[in-house]
Amino acid sequence: VVGEVDDNLANYRIPEAARALQDFVDEMSNWYVRRSRERFWSKELTQDKINAYMTLYTALVTIAKTSAPMTPFVCDDIYRNLVCSLDKNAPVSVHLCDFPTVDEKLIDKHLEEEMDTVLTVVTLGRAARNAANIKNRQPISKIMVKGDKTLEPMYADIVKDELNIKEISFIDNTDHFTSYTFKPQLKTLGARFGKQIGEVRTKLAEVDGQKAMNEIRETGAMTLTLSTGDVQIAKDDLLIDEHQKEGYAVVTDRGYTVVLDTTLTPELIEEGNVREIVSKIQTMRKDAGFEVMDHIVIYCDGSDKVAEILTRNKDSISEDT
Repeated sequence: VVGEVDDNLANYRIPEAARALQDFVDEMSNWYVRRSRERFWSKELTQDKINAYMTLYTALVTIAKTSAPMTPFVCDDIYRNLVCSLDKNAPVSVHLCDFPTVDEKLIDKHLEEEMDTVLTVVTLGRAARNAANIKNRQPISKIMVKGDKTLEPMYADIVKDELNIKEISFIDNTDHFTSYTFKPQLKTLGARFGKQIGEVRTKLAEVDGQKAMNEIRETGAMTLTLSTGDVQIAKDDLLIDEHQKEGYAVVTDRGYTVVLDTTLTPELIEEGNVREIVSKIQTMRKDAGFEVMDHIVIYCDGSDKVAEILTRNKDSISEDT
């Protein structure tokens, strides 16, 4: 991001420079910090915890220096809080510091590509959950992903954790999860076929939807056999309805398709209820003013079913709250 901002500023592309910084800060806040919460909250001062904090510290200081030409006051305040409070020999203002330089050795292209794929799959997975009206706290048995590449196990585990799923698999074909039906676009095909439009409508209702859709993807049109011979009908001349197989939610974008298995077993439902309980307790902790490291005592009252769930999951609830 430093190189991108430096190049944009050197060529007077101010909006592009600001957008690059905004995208980086959004990703750092909504992805890196959130994904690293367990590292930050570790009870022991492990090397991993130190690395997490130092990475965040370095990123914040670097971004303060990089953003200083565009947001001079807030960046100077951030710099003084982070740097001057710790290093009395540091320049007293961010505007007395050199602009950051790019260290090519620190750029890991493979890591960036893998994480971009992770973010794409996670975004589509969330969209599939929304389409199926299933909250993220409710565990799901599996998702299937079709795309340009698969993910290494370490990155696949991130997707599983982020989407709260038990299993992820990469497949080559998602056709059997969707079906398609076609109707004529009367505005264009009515004028083209006249009295024959009724036959066109009938033939469209009889076609193999998946086969026809594959042909449209390849050529931009489908072949329809009428009593007068074969005709080509373009995609823009059709009303296409996509139907998802019951028990699945399918979302496609940016070259990837994610298929979410929406079947919820009793075990998955119970696990989802436990997560809801944990969330409510954490909210109550916050409202009561407890710190993260404070120990609390929990009292519960409810039906026999609630009591059974709490008893079976007592250890995990205690650990998470």
